[in-house]
Amino acid sequence: MNTAPAIAVQKPRFQLPVVAGIIERRMLLNFRCEPAVIKKLLPAPFRPQLVHGSAIAGICLIRLGGIRPAFLPSFVGLNSENAAHRIAVEWDENGTTREGVFIPRRDTNARLNRLVGGTLFLGVHQAARFRVVESFDEFEVEMRSVDGVTHVLVQGRLSERLPANSVFHSVEEASAFFLGGSLGWSARHQEKVFDGLELRCREWRMKPLMVERVESSFFQNPQFFPPGSAIFDGAFLMRNIAHEWHGRGQLKVRNAIA
Repeated sequence: MNTAPAIAVQKPRFQLPVVAGIIERRMLLNFRCEPAVIKKLLPAPFRPQLVHGSAIAGICLIRLGGIRPAFLPSFVGLNSENAAHRIAVEWDENGTTREGVFIPRRDTNARLNRLVGGTLFLGVHQAARFRVVESFDEFEVEMRSVDGVTHVLVQGRLSERLPANSVFHSVEEASAFFLGGSLGWSARHQEKVFDGLELRCREWRMKPLMVERVESSFFQNPQFFPPGSAIFDGAFLMRNIAHEWHGRGQLKVRNAIA
C-alpha cells in the first residue's frame, strides 16, 4: 500500500527580495518521455505531468540581462548564461493538485550565482561554460559543465509551426502548458528539501524553433533513458521579456511510506 508523503511548504525566516531583469533569450528544448521512466527519476512528492499520454522533460537555456533586486535600477544588474534541466510535474498540496517543474540540475557561467546559490539565487548552481552563436533567426548554443557531467548543444532557427510529430497539437496549447509550469522546485544538497522559485513575465510569448541538431548528455544517456524512452519533441524561443523571480520558500517532505 502506498501512502502519499506529507509535505510542508515553509516560508523563509527572512523573505528574499524579488529579483528582476530581462529574459534576453530563453530556449526550451523538450523531450516526450515514457512516464514510467520519468517516474523513476522523480523524488517524492512529484509525479510526471502528462500531455496526451507522454511525460514532458527538457532543458531551459536562458540568457538573463540586468538581473538585480527589483528595488534597484537596471544599470546595476548582472548578465548571465544559464541552463536548467526540468521535468513537468504534479504534486498534491493541502488536498489540491498543483503543477510546475522539478529541476534536478542548474548550471551557470555566473560566479555570483554559484556563490549565493541556495540563498539569493535559489537552488544549487554548477559552473559551466557557454558558447553562443546567434542572429535574429538562427541560433547555436552549447553548454559544457566544468565538472564534465553535463553537455547540451542545439542548432536551430525560427519557425512558424511545430514539428509534425510534436505531442502538442498547437503552439497555443504548448504556450499554455509552459506558462502553467512557471513554479519550479530545485534540488538542494539536502534530501527531501526543494527550493521554490516562480517566474513571472510581463508578457508571455513563445515561437517555435526548427531544430537541426540537438545533443544532451542527460536525455541521451541510456542509464537514465533506455532507447526510445526519450524522444526530442521540439523547441520554443522567448526573447526580450521583462520578468521577475519570486521566492516561494522550501518544500519539505516530512515522511514517505511505501
